[in-house]
Amino acid sequence: MPARATRRTASAPAGGSAAVVARGAGMKPPKITGIQVDEFSYTLNNMATDYNGFNLVYEPGGKATASSYAIRITTDAGITGECIGWGNVEPAPIRMFAHYLMGKNALERERIYSDMKRALRQVARMGLAPVDIALWDIAGKYYNAPLYELLGGHKKPLRAYASTYHGDHVKGSGLDTPEGFADFAEECYALGYRAYKLHLWGADTPIQQQAEAVRAAGRRVGGKMTLMVDPACELMTFGDAIQVGWACDEARFFWWEDPFRDGGISQFGHRKLRQLVKTPLLQTEHVRSLEPHVDFILADATDFVRGDVYYDGVTGVLKLAHAAEGLGVDIEFHGGGPVVRHMMSAIRNTNFYELGLVHPKVRGLMPSVYKGGYREDLEAIDKNGCVHVPDGPGLGAEIDWDFVKKHRTGG
Repeated sequence: MPARATRRTASAPAGGSAAVVARGAGMKPPKITGIQVDEFSYTLNNMATDYNGFNLVYEPGGKATASSYAIRITTDAGITGECIGWGNVEPAPIRMFAHYLMGKNALERERIYSDMKRALRQVARMGLAPVDIALWDIAGKYYNAPLYELLGGHKKPLRAYASTYHGDHVKGSGLDTPEGFADFAEECYALGYRAYKLHLWGADTPIQQQAEAVRAAGRRVGGKMTLMVDPACELMTFGDAIQVGWACDEARFFWWEDPFRDGGISQFGHRKLRQLVKTPLLQTEHVRSLEPHVDFILADATDFVRGDVYYDGVTGVLKLAHAAEGLGVDIEFHGGGPVVRHMMSAIRNTNFYELGLVHPKVRGLMPSVYKGGYREDLEAIDKNGCVHVPDGPGLGAEIDWDFVKKHRTGG
């Protein structure tokens, strides 16, 4: 982990444009002077897409292209906020509202969040989250503190679960059969993981095989690993979802999420599933902002609530976490990355960090886009199956801008 910078006192001399100075030094609030978006792509070796061209699956010799983007928000205080926009979030809306950010006090995150939330309501609020994350990064650097400290965090390290790639059809690959998923669960257990999540096959696979993968994992590691399953909205019918749900009941799964083709948004449909399946349901990965999430909880349509920092930002997910806590419900974070680790450190009502996607022959999804040894691959846990929270100012994980520049695609 990067070393913590020494907090400056009011009498400390200025250290140049990149200096990190405490508020007590008499600095004026940082005003936003610019925003830059760099789109980039990279190759995932031995990977391809499945039957419909969406889900990433293992394929020997395959080469899949993944894309992301990095943003930088500059200020007149010489402090720059940075963020990698992981997830299926288009950067284009950022350019639509960049003019609004100019001259704003970068510390007024709540006002900026509220204004952008309204302005982006017709484009699913895309672009709001990475800007909000970068503003929190600015705040951490301004106060010379890691984000988890600004949030009051203390939970370190964080329990992680291995989150698999989708099942494939390559014989002997490791995730081509129900028993293959169970074998990989045992491998993860040997590495130190005590929790494991299956992403099943696409809709081209018989429902009996999907349900059997759940049962196989339960037979093999149930009782010593916490188990979850995510069909990723692939199951074609409500009836298919029930069959997988009943398999979860038999295997005593901790949760199941996004089972069928409604896209994960039907409150009525998921309330009906909860009436027929005992395994706790985890929903709301595919609804945006605070109010629809809370509506889902109040409609009895989920047991756990899903939060995604890369869609709703730090500000938005904090609101959701506190709303869920008030209703006695846990929030579980979608995906990983430095900002997720900071947030989990500060939130009481959450259980596991998602480390993935992983596969017996492909150990991780994230490229080497961070400096300092920050990792998100299968072996990124300690001996107790936990991940650690970066300790530097702001997000505490420095972006490798040489990597971004080398792989830049435009924008």
